[in-house]
Amino acid sequence: MSNWYSKVTSDLANVIGAIAYFEQQIAEARFECSMKGNLEKQSRDMPGIVEHRFNQLQELEAILEHLNTEMRKTRSRKFRQFLENYNRALTSRDAEKFVDGEQEVVDLQYIINDFSLVRNKFMGIIKALETKQFQINNVVKLRAAGLEDISL
Repeated sequence: MSNWYSKVTSDLANVIGAIAYFEQQIAEARFECSMKGNLEKQSRDMPGIVEHRFNQLQELEAILEHLNTEMRKTRSRKFRQFLENYNRALTSRDAEKFVDGEQEVVDLQYIINDFSLVRNKFMGIIKALETKQFQINNVVKLRAAGLEDISL
């Protein structure tokens, strides 16, 4: 199992590497979603595959939550700077608008968006694996009913 969560929490610069790693994992997982070959082998391997990919999804979720926490922390710091150090008195709404335009906040929003895209792709992989398991179950039921000539 990768340890990207600890790498990202120690240094946000590692997010780029984490995105690249999980994009590669998505490409590999797409192969696991296909139904080719021996049905019994695929049925046997499904629990391990699902467990591995679900753990990766949980790691993605944890990293995304960390990024969102960093975003809230950065927004709070910038908000306080605008309220305390600006030349004129600002309303909370004005300060929020200024915070949303700060480069550091915008950069974090872009990173969160990129990481959310990877997480959503991984959720698609999990859905595909669930569908594969359902289809394997259907074929097994057909074979149990006596339709032995079912092929994938």
